[in-house]
Amino acid sequence: MRPTSQPQPPRTGGRKTGRASPAPNPRANLYDAVTDAIIAQLEAGVFPWAQPWGPTGTDAPALPRNAVTGRRYSGVNILLLWGATFAGGHASHDWLTFRQALAAGGAVRKGERGTTVVYAHHFTPEAEKARARETGEDARVVPFLKRFTVFNLDQCEGLDRLAPAPAPRTERDIIPSAEALIAASGADLRIGGDRAFYAPGPDFIRVPPQAAFFAPVDYYRTALHELTHWTGHPTRLGRDQSGGFATPAYAREELAAEMGSAFLCAALGVVPTVRHADYLGSWLSVLREDNRALFRAASQASKAADFLLAFAPPDPLALAAQAEGIAA
Repeated sequence: MRPTSQPQPPRTGGRKTGRASPAPNPRANLYDAVTDAIIAQLEAGVFPWAQPWGPTGTDAPALPRNAVTGRRYSGVNILLLWGATFAGGHASHDWLTFRQALAAGGAVRKGERGTTVVYAHHFTPEAEKARARETGEDARVVPFLKRFTVFNLDQCEGLDRLAPAPAPRTERDIIPSAEALIAASGADLRIGGDRAFYAPGPDFIRVPPQAAFFAPVDYYRTALHELTHWTGHPTRLGRDQSGGFATPAYAREELAAEMGSAFLCAALGVVPTVRHADYLGSWLSVLREDNRALFRAASQASKAADFLLAFAPPDPLALAAQAEGIAA
Protein backbone atom coordinates (compact mmCIF):
# COMPACT_ATOMS: atom_id res chain seq x y z
CA MET A 1 0.00 0.00 0.00
CA ARG A 2 1.16 3.50 -0.76
CA PRO A 3 -0.04 6.60 1.18
CA THR A 4 -3.78 6.88 0.56
CA SER A 5 -6.95 8.74 1.45
CA GLN A 6 -10.34 7.38 0.42
CA PRO A 7 -10.94 5.32 -2.77
CA GLN A 8 -13.35 6.27 -5.52
CA PRO A 9 -16.91 4.97 -5.10
CA PRO A 10 -17.85 1.99 -7.27
CA ARG A 11 -19.12 2.67 -10.77
CA THR A 12 -22.66 1.73 -11.60
CA GLY A 13 -23.87 -0.07 -14.66
CA GLY A 14 -22.75 -3.19 -16.46
CA ARG A 15 -19.26 -4.02 -17.62
CA LYS A 16 -18.35 -2.92 -21.12
CA THR A 17 -17.98 -5.66 -23.67
CA GLY A 18 -16.07 -6.12 -26.91
CA ARG A 19 -12.82 -4.62 -25.68
CA ALA A 20 -10.53 -7.46 -26.65
CA SER A 21 -11.70 -7.36 -30.27
CA PRO A 22 -14.18 -5.26 -32.28
CA ALA A 23 -16.10 -8.40 -33.18
CA PRO A 24 -17.21 -11.27 -30.91
CA ASN A 25 -14.87 -14.24 -30.95
CA PRO A 26 -14.16 -17.26 -28.72
CA ARG A 27 -11.06 -15.66 -27.17
CA ALA A 28 -12.98 -12.57 -26.08
CA ASN A 29 -15.81 -14.74 -24.78
CA LEU A 30 -13.41 -16.68 -22.58
CA TYR A 31 -11.88 -13.49 -21.19
CA ASP A 32 -15.42 -12.25 -20.53
CA ALA A 33 -16.56 -15.50 -18.91
CA VAL A 34 -13.68 -15.62 -16.43
CA THR A 35 -13.85 -11.90 -15.65
CA ASP A 36 -17.63 -12.00 -15.17
CA ALA A 37 -17.30 -14.93 -12.76
CA ILE A 38 -14.82 -13.03 -10.58
CA ILE A 39 -16.88 -9.83 -10.75
CA ALA A 40 -19.94 -11.76 -9.56
CA GLN A 41 -17.99 -13.02 -6.54
CA LEU A 42 -16.69 -9.54 -5.70
CA GLU A 43 -20.17 -8.02 -6.03
CA ALA A 44 -21.41 -10.71 -3.63
CA GLY A 45 -18.73 -9.70 -1.12
CA VAL A 46 -16.55 -12.75 -1.75
CA PHE A 47 -12.84 -12.10 -2.34
CA PRO A 48 -11.61 -15.21 -4.18
CA TRP A 49 -8.00 -14.65 -3.13
CA ALA A 50 -8.78 -14.30 0.59
CA GLN A 51 -11.25 -17.08 1.37
CA PRO A 52 -10.43 -20.10 -0.80
CA TRP A 53 -11.25 -22.44 2.08
CA GLY A 54 -13.67 -22.55 4.94
CA PRO A 55 -15.65 -24.81 7.27
CA THR A 56 -16.50 -27.17 4.42
CA GLY A 57 -13.18 -26.90 2.62
CA THR A 58 -9.54 -27.47 3.37
CA ASP A 59 -8.17 -26.84 6.85
CA ALA A 60 -4.99 -25.17 5.62
CA PRO A 61 -4.17 -22.71 2.83
CA ALA A 62 -2.11 -23.77 -0.16
CA LEU A 63 -1.53 -22.87 -3.77
CA PRO A 64 -3.34 -25.22 -6.18
CA ARG A 65 -1.07 -27.61 -8.03
CA ASN A 66 -1.18 -30.47 -10.45
CA ALA A 67 -1.54 -33.75 -8.53
CA VAL A 68 0.74 -35.65 -10.94
CA THR A 69 3.54 -33.19 -11.72
CA GLY A 70 3.49 -31.12 -8.55
CA ARG A 71 3.66 -27.94 -10.63
CA ARG A 72 1.72 -25.03 -9.16
CA TYR A 73 -0.97 -23.34 -11.19
CA SER A 74 -0.45 -19.63 -11.71
CA GLY A 75 -2.21 -16.39 -12.54
CA VAL A 76 -5.97 -16.36 -12.86
CA ASN A 77 -6.07 -20.17 -12.56
CA ILE A 78 -5.25 -19.82 -8.85
CA LEU A 79 -8.42 -17.78 -8.36
CA LEU A 80 -10.52 -20.18 -10.45
CA LEU A 81 -9.31 -23.26 -8.59
CA TRP A 82 -9.53 -21.66 -5.15
CA GLY A 83 -13.13 -20.72 -5.94
CA ALA A 84 -13.90 -24.27 -7.05
CA THR A 85 -12.20 -25.69 -3.94
CA PHE A 86 -14.32 -23.54 -1.67
CA ALA A 87 -17.57 -24.06 -3.59
CA GLY A 88 -17.07 -27.82 -3.81
CA GLY A 89 -15.97 -28.25 -0.18
CA HIS A 90 -12.86 -30.09 -1.33
CA ALA A 91 -10.20 -31.12 1.15
CA SER A 92 -7.43 -30.99 -1.44
CA HIS A 93 -5.68 -28.32 -3.49
CA ASP A 94 -4.47 -30.92 -6.02
CA TRP A 95 -5.97 -31.08 -9.52
CA LEU A 96 -5.50 -33.17 -12.66
CA THR A 97 -7.11 -33.80 -16.02
CA PHE A 98 -9.34 -36.76 -16.86
CA ARG A 99 -6.54 -38.39 -18.86
CA GLN A 100 -3.99 -37.83 -16.11
CA ALA A 101 -6.28 -39.58 -13.64
CA LEU A 102 -6.51 -42.62 -15.92
CA ALA A 103 -2.78 -42.65 -16.64
CA ALA A 104 -2.07 -42.55 -12.89
CA GLY A 105 -4.16 -45.69 -12.35
CA GLY A 106 -7.33 -44.06 -11.09
CA ALA A 107 -10.43 -42.41 -12.52
CA VAL A 108 -12.74 -39.45 -12.10
CA ARG A 109 -15.89 -40.52 -10.26
CA LYS A 110 -18.97 -40.80 -12.44
CA GLY A 111 -21.11 -37.67 -12.41
CA GLU A 112 -18.36 -35.32 -11.19
CA ARG A 113 -18.18 -31.92 -12.89
CA GLY A 114 -14.80 -30.50 -13.81
CA THR A 115 -13.44 -26.98 -13.43
CA THR A 116 -12.31 -24.91 -16.39
CA VAL A 117 -8.81 -23.46 -16.30
CA VAL A 118 -7.07 -21.51 -19.03
CA TYR A 119 -3.75 -21.57 -20.83
CA ALA A 120 -2.46 -18.31 -22.25
CA HIS A 121 -0.22 -18.38 -25.30
CA HIS A 122 0.31 -16.56 -28.59
CA PHE A 123 0.98 -17.25 -32.27
CA THR A 124 2.06 -15.31 -35.35
CA PRO A 125 -0.29 -15.61 -38.39
CA GLU A 126 1.35 -16.51 -41.70
CA ALA A 127 0.05 -13.28 -43.27
CA GLU A 128 1.72 -11.30 -40.51
CA LYS A 129 5.00 -13.15 -41.06
CA ALA A 130 4.82 -12.30 -44.77
CA ARG A 131 4.10 -8.64 -44.02
CA ALA A 132 7.07 -8.51 -41.65
CA ARG A 133 9.37 -9.98 -44.30
CA GLU A 134 8.22 -7.42 -46.85
CA THR A 135 8.43 -4.37 -44.56
CA GLY A 136 11.33 -5.39 -42.33
CA GLU A 137 9.18 -4.68 -39.29
CA ASP A 138 8.63 -7.02 -36.35
CA ALA A 139 5.78 -9.47 -36.81
CA ARG A 140 2.83 -8.88 -34.50
CA VAL A 141 1.80 -11.80 -32.34
CA VAL A 142 -1.79 -12.68 -31.52
CA PRO A 143 -2.49 -13.71 -27.90
CA PHE A 144 -5.06 -16.41 -27.24
CA LEU A 145 -6.56 -18.45 -24.44
CA LYS A 146 -7.17 -22.17 -24.49
CA ARG A 147 -9.48 -23.77 -21.97
CA PHE A 148 -9.22 -27.24 -20.50
CA THR A 149 -10.92 -29.12 -17.69
CA VAL A 150 -9.41 -30.38 -14.46
CA PHE A 151 -10.80 -32.30 -11.50
CA ASN A 152 -9.97 -32.07 -7.82
CA LEU A 153 -8.26 -35.10 -6.29
CA ASP A 154 -11.33 -35.44 -4.07
CA GLN A 155 -13.41 -36.08 -7.21
CA CYS A 156 -11.31 -39.10 -8.15
CA GLU A 157 -10.93 -42.66 -6.94
CA GLY A 158 -7.95 -44.98 -6.85
CA LEU A 159 -5.48 -42.11 -6.44
CA ASP A 160 -4.90 -42.11 -2.69
CA ARG A 161 -1.16 -42.43 -3.27
CA LEU A 162 -1.14 -38.95 -4.80
CA ALA A 163 -2.66 -37.30 -1.73
CA PRO A 164 0.04 -35.52 0.30
CA ALA A 165 0.33 -36.25 3.99
CA PRO A 166 -1.43 -33.56 6.03
CA ALA A 167 0.87 -31.12 7.77
CA PRO A 168 -1.29 -28.99 10.06
CA ARG A 169 0.28 -26.11 11.86
CA THR A 170 -0.97 -23.73 14.47
CA GLU A 171 -0.43 -20.02 14.11
CA ARG A 172 2.33 -18.66 16.33
CA ASP A 173 3.70 -15.21 16.99
CA ILE A 174 6.71 -16.10 14.88
CA ILE A 175 6.26 -17.85 11.53
CA PRO A 176 9.74 -19.08 10.57
CA SER A 177 9.00 -19.57 6.87
CA ALA A 178 7.75 -16.00 6.50
CA GLU A 179 10.62 -14.60 8.56
CA ALA A 180 13.13 -16.48 6.43
CA LEU A 181 11.63 -15.31 3.15
CA ILE A 182 11.46 -11.66 4.23
CA ALA A 183 15.06 -11.74 5.42
CA ALA A 184 16.36 -13.59 2.34
CA SER A 185 14.65 -11.16 -0.05
CA GLY A 186 17.05 -8.43 1.00
CA ALA A 187 14.25 -5.86 1.10
CA ASP A 188 14.81 -2.76 3.22
CA LEU A 189 12.01 -3.43 5.71
CA ARG A 190 11.80 -0.88 8.51
CA ILE A 191 9.71 -1.68 11.56
CA GLY A 192 8.07 1.17 13.42
CA GLY A 193 5.39 3.83 13.24
CA ASP A 194 1.65 3.30 12.85
CA ARG A 195 1.36 2.97 9.05
CA ALA A 196 2.26 0.25 6.57
CA PHE A 197 3.42 1.26 3.09
CA TYR A 198 6.01 0.79 0.36
CA ALA A 199 7.87 3.91 -0.80
CA PRO A 200 8.92 3.34 -4.45
CA GLY A 201 11.35 6.30 -4.66
CA PRO A 202 13.66 5.46 -1.74
CA ASP A 203 12.71 1.79 -2.18
CA PHE A 204 11.87 0.78 1.37
CA ILE A 205 8.99 -0.84 3.28
CA ARG A 206 7.55 0.46 6.54
CA VAL A 207 5.52 -1.87 8.78
CA PRO A 208 4.34 -1.28 12.38
CA PRO A 209 5.78 -3.64 15.02
CA GLN A 210 3.96 -6.93 15.50
CA ALA A 211 2.66 -5.82 18.90
CA ALA A 212 0.66 -3.05 17.19
CA PHE A 213 -1.55 -5.56 15.34
CA PHE A 214 -4.75 -6.96 16.84
CA ALA A 215 -3.71 -10.43 15.65
CA PRO A 216 0.04 -11.23 15.49
CA VAL A 217 -0.38 -13.02 12.15
CA ASP A 218 -1.57 -9.75 10.57
CA TYR A 219 2.00 -8.51 10.81
CA TYR A 220 3.02 -11.14 8.25
CA ARG A 221 -0.02 -10.56 6.02
CA THR A 222 0.83 -6.86 5.95
CA ALA A 223 4.55 -7.37 5.41
CA LEU A 224 3.90 -9.75 2.49
CA HIS A 225 1.49 -7.28 0.91
CA GLU A 226 4.08 -4.51 1.03
CA LEU A 227 6.79 -6.93 -0.09
CA THR A 228 4.66 -7.66 -3.18
CA HIS A 229 4.63 -3.91 -3.93
CA TRP A 230 8.42 -3.99 -3.48
CA THR A 231 8.79 -6.49 -6.34
CA GLY A 232 7.35 -3.90 -8.74
CA HIS A 233 10.43 -1.66 -8.52
CA PRO A 234 12.15 -1.01 -11.91
CA THR A 235 15.19 -3.02 -10.80
CA ARG A 236 12.99 -6.06 -10.16
CA LEU A 237 9.76 -6.78 -12.07
CA GLY A 238 9.19 -3.24 -13.26
CA ARG A 239 5.42 -2.81 -12.82
CA ASP A 240 3.74 0.56 -13.37
CA GLN A 241 3.64 2.17 -9.92
CA SER A 242 3.28 5.74 -11.16
CA GLY A 243 -0.48 6.05 -10.70
CA GLY A 244 -1.76 8.53 -8.16
CA PHE A 245 -4.41 7.59 -5.63
CA ALA A 246 -7.84 6.65 -7.07
CA THR A 247 -6.47 6.27 -10.61
CA PRO A 248 -6.91 3.05 -12.62
CA ALA A 249 -3.13 2.44 -12.49
CA TYR A 250 -3.20 2.68 -8.69
CA ALA A 251 -6.16 0.28 -8.48
CA ARG A 252 -4.39 -2.21 -10.76
CA GLU A 253 -1.24 -2.18 -8.63
CA GLU A 254 -3.24 -2.64 -5.42
CA LEU A 255 -5.19 -5.51 -6.98
CA ALA A 256 -1.96 -7.23 -8.02
CA ALA A 257 -0.51 -6.70 -4.52
CA GLU A 258 -3.64 -8.08 -2.84
CA MET A 259 -3.54 -11.26 -4.91
CA GLY A 260 0.24 -11.55 -4.77
CA SER A 261 0.28 -11.39 -0.99
CA ALA A 262 -2.52 -13.98 -0.85
CA PHE A 263 -0.49 -16.31 -3.06
CA LEU A 264 2.51 -15.83 -0.78
CA CYS A 265 0.45 -16.44 2.34
CA ALA A 266 -0.94 -19.66 0.88
CA ALA A 267 2.53 -20.89 -0.06
CA LEU A 268 3.81 -20.17 3.45
CA GLY A 269 0.83 -21.68 5.28
CA VAL A 270 -0.71 -18.39 6.39
CA VAL A 271 -4.45 -17.89 5.84
CA PRO A 272 -4.81 -14.84 3.55
CA THR A 273 -7.11 -11.95 4.32
CA VAL A 274 -8.40 -8.85 2.53
CA ARG A 275 -6.38 -5.83 3.64
CA HIS A 276 -8.07 -3.28 1.41
CA ALA A 277 -11.73 -4.15 0.97
CA ASP A 278 -12.43 -0.42 0.63
CA TYR A 279 -10.75 -0.56 -2.80
CA LEU A 280 -13.50 -2.86 -4.07
CA GLY A 281 -15.22 -0.11 -6.05
CA SER A 282 -12.01 0.81 -7.86
CA TRP A 283 -11.23 -2.84 -8.62
CA LEU A 284 -14.71 -3.47 -10.02
CA SER A 285 -14.41 -0.36 -12.16
CA VAL A 286 -11.13 -1.58 -13.66
CA LEU A 287 -12.48 -5.10 -14.28
CA ARG A 288 -15.68 -3.81 -15.90
CA GLU A 289 -13.72 -1.56 -18.24
CA ASP A 290 -11.23 -4.18 -19.40
CA ASN A 291 -11.88 -7.90 -19.61
CA ARG A 292 -8.13 -8.60 -19.57
CA ALA A 293 -7.36 -6.58 -16.45
CA LEU A 294 -8.00 -9.57 -14.16
CA PHE A 295 -5.66 -11.77 -16.19
CA ARG A 296 -2.92 -9.13 -16.12
CA ALA A 297 -3.26 -8.55 -12.37
CA ALA A 298 -3.28 -12.28 -11.59
CA SER A 299 -0.29 -12.82 -13.86
CA GLN A 300 1.61 -9.97 -12.20
CA ALA A 301 0.68 -11.36 -8.78
CA SER A 302 1.98 -14.80 -9.73
CA LYS A 303 5.24 -13.37 -11.05
CA ALA A 304 5.69 -11.35 -7.85
CA ALA A 305 5.02 -14.42 -5.67
CA ASP A 306 7.36 -16.58 -7.76
CA PHE A 307 10.06 -13.89 -7.56
CA LEU A 308 9.86 -13.88 -3.77
CA LEU A 309 9.34 -17.62 -3.30
CA ALA A 310 12.59 -18.18 -5.17
CA PHE A 311 14.21 -17.10 -1.89
CA ALA A 312 12.34 -19.86 0.00
CA PRO A 313 13.22 -23.58 0.16
CA PRO A 314 11.85 -25.42 -2.92
CA ASP A 315 8.73 -27.57 -2.86
CA PRO A 316 9.85 -31.18 -2.12
CA LEU A 317 7.11 -32.66 -4.34
CA ALA A 318 8.06 -30.44 -7.26
CA LEU A 319 11.72 -31.39 -6.83
CA ALA A 320 10.84 -35.09 -6.79
CA ALA A 321 8.75 -34.73 -9.95
CA GLN A 322 11.58 -32.87 -11.66
CA ALA A 323 14.09 -35.50 -10.63
CA GLU A 324 11.90 -38.23 -12.10
CA GLY A 325 11.63 -36.32 -15.37
CA ILE A 326 7.84 -36.04 -15.24
CA ALA A 327 6.50 -33.56 -17.79
CA ALA A 328 4.45 -30.75 -16.30
